[in-house]
Amino acid sequence: MKSLLKLSLTIQILIALVLACIAGYAMQNHVEFAEAYIKPFGTIFLNLLKFVVVPLVMFSIISGIMEMQDVKKVGRLGIRALAYFMFTTIIAVTLGLTVSTLIKGKFPVIALNADPNATEVVKVTLIDQIVNFFPKNILEPIYTMSMMQVIVIAILFGVAIVHVGEKGKALRELVTSLNAVVTKILGYILALSPVGVFCMLMPVVAVNGPKVIGSYAVLIGADYLCFVLHALLVYAVCVALLARMNPLRFFREMAPAMLFAYSSDSSVATLPYTMQCTERLGVKKDLGSFVLSLGATINMDGVAIYLGVTSVFIATCCGMDLNMQQYLAIALSATIASIGTPGVPGGSLALMAMVFASAGIPIEGVAIAAGIDRIVDMARTTMSITGDASCAVIMQRFHDK
Repeated sequence: MKSLLKLSLTIQILIALVLACIAGYAMQNHVEFAEAYIKPFGTIFLNLLKFVVVPLVMFSIISGIMEMQDVKKVGRLGIRALAYFMFTTIIAVTLGLTVSTLIKGKFPVIALNADPNATEVVKVTLIDQIVNFFPKNILEPIYTMSMMQVIVIAILFGVAIVHVGEKGKALRELVTSLNAVVTKILGYILALSPVGVFCMLMPVVAVNGPKVIGSYAVLIGADYLCFVLHALLVYAVCVALLARMNPLRFFREMAPAMLFAYSSDSSVATLPYTMQCTERLGVKKDLGSFVLSLGATINMDGVAIYLGVTSVFIATCCGMDLNMQQYLAIALSATIASIGTPGVPGGSLALMAMVFASAGIPIEGVAIAAGIDRIVDMARTTMSITGDASCAVIMQRFHDK
């Protein structure tokens, strides 16, 4: 047991993933047992992570701003991070649409009993998303885990503490103390990672099994192909050119966070791991907490790819031949929708109907995509947190200049 505990977190999580897959396949005839007695422990672990995320993000950002002192630097950092996130998201949805269009001849035609012309086209506006970033009160965002609103609250408090100077000394010391306590609690929770990963993933494998994966092989393959291409052509290139860092080192150090993201299916829950990994890559804690918290909320490249690929897939299943106007509608709505995607398992399904409606694709198609959402969601979550980390290492280089 002692030798097992000495293994790195990456190896421990990897072992848990393998064991979960083996046990899941073995338990396919006992799904009820896995769902009733194994899954709850995974849910407890995920709940603990979600419990610590809001205070972690809030106190980390406030502490980071207090340490930076210069409010102008915070503003410049935020603008640069937003520009990078928008750039990679636009490429992501374009890549998803392009690859899925090239291979759409492989997609099946499925009878949905829906009239493609009956779907009301809806408009998705960026201004609505921006309005939703700002909270109506201080408690609701914390209770509902509306991370963008939590970030806004933290930024306002951090900037105000810096501006009031000596009058904010007591609150400054309190925030520093709370940040240290939350970090220690986080350490307790992370020590349970291998057990949590096993209990979360094993029931998923038991329920889905190879049969479901095989029936959607083309869609899953298209998604995963886009994820790999995006990681190699966008993240690796940006890290090499903008951060002047070896991409191999970047992916190696990010392995624990990527493995946990794949098993937990939640970019918000993975945030503590992402922070740890980027610190090993040389990203300072104050900068990393700000950029990664922002990215966990608005940077969803994996979701953008998924929405692009799935839109073409469902349209083809319905016998629709998308025109350029519909492609542009999907690209715009998927980009905007990915910004507001909840960082929790299955968060993109609620927005998929909106993207479908923007291009006149039957909303009934969401039911088809839901069948494999968890399988694809694991990879797209991994993609999104990797994008957050790539932004953090790039912003650190520009910050050091």
